[in-house]
Amino acid sequence: MVKVILFDLDGTLLPMDTDAFINTYLSKLAPSVAEIVDPDRFVKALLTGTEAMIRSKDREKTNEQVFEEAFLPLIELKKEAIWPALDHFYDNVFPTFSYLSKPSPLSRKIVEEAGNQGYRLAVATNPLFPRTAIHHRLQWADVADIPFDLVTVYEESTYTKPHAEYYMEICSRLDVRPEDCIMVGNDIQEDMVASEIGMKTFLVEGYVIDRGEPHYRIDDRGTLEALFRKLQRKEGIFAEK
Repeated sequence: MVKVILFDLDGTLLPMDTDAFINTYLSKLAPSVAEIVDPDRFVKALLTGTEAMIRSKDREKTNEQVFEEAFLPLIELKKEAIWPALDHFYDNVFPTFSYLSKPSPLSRKIVEEAGNQGYRLAVATNPLFPRTAIHHRLQWADVADIPFDLVTVYEESTYTKPHAEYYMEICSRLDVRPEDCIMVGNDIQEDMVASEIGMKTFLVEGYVIDRGEPHYRIDDRGTLEALFRKLQRKEGIFAEK
């Protein structure tokens, strides 16, 4: 019996063009630290650190630790020399990017309906960002006050999407089996890979990301409207078994 619903954030609970968002994010972040480090050097180091997190399968290190170990040597600075500027950016500049998202009132309705039906709730967003940045995006989606059982952030997670280990880590932290979970997301590779460990999957249409290969099992699919309707009516993968 399904006990937990995992929700992706960007492109799912928070409709947005992810590429446009990332481009704006990088174009604003680099200049904000220009007095500390050359912007071009900073961006290269940031991307290298991000790639290191994506590749890492070191269960002994959080994504934050992996990022720092790859990022800081490339800019030749100690953490305390640049982190205050990054914290200021995430606290004060990052929130202004809300215009790049297209929040839907259905997102809150879906999460609340799932909670009312007794499902445990998790936000399974790729933990490549600090907790502050993820919290801002939860606010944009109007679900920040929802009592989620888990929100994956880079300070606490040790794996990222599209690794199956990311989903296994979530199961371990929630003390559930993969077959007790439904993963709801818009990314055919990063989200639907959850099916490989036995999770059921729902592909949210509208901002689908598909890199072509590999392809994974999709148990159900539809727009946010269809997701809400099926959840309300207990249809499709939400049907009571």
